[in-house]
Amino acid sequence: MIRINCPYCGLRGHDEFSYIGDATKQRPASPADATAAEWHDFVYIRDNPRGPHQEIWQHIQGCRAFVRVLRNTLTHEVLATGLPQDDLLAGASGPAKTEEAKTGEAS
Repeated sequence: MIRINCPYCGLRGHDEFSYIGDATKQRPASPADATAAEWHDFVYIRDNPRGPHQEIWQHIQGCRAFVRVLRNTLTHEVLATGLPQDDLLAGASGPAKTEEAKTGEAS
């Protein structure tokens, strides 16, 4: 089971969350002026990365908050969590990093 550290509720099983999508996709800068091709790219085209990847999950069976998750797609290990605006790859200091990082112990 994947364990996700909600910034507000603490460490929980992934069955309490719903996967929302890729956290790295950017909406077109000017939605009103975006072409059909730009919208198609935003809505349908996704990378299938290997290794660390940022995702957005929602804690649907808890506080309903959106959580940014840095997850290794090869091992499913959750490397860090934070608020949606945090850039976990850049080492942004969100309030809810992994439990391992908070305690300094490996599980």
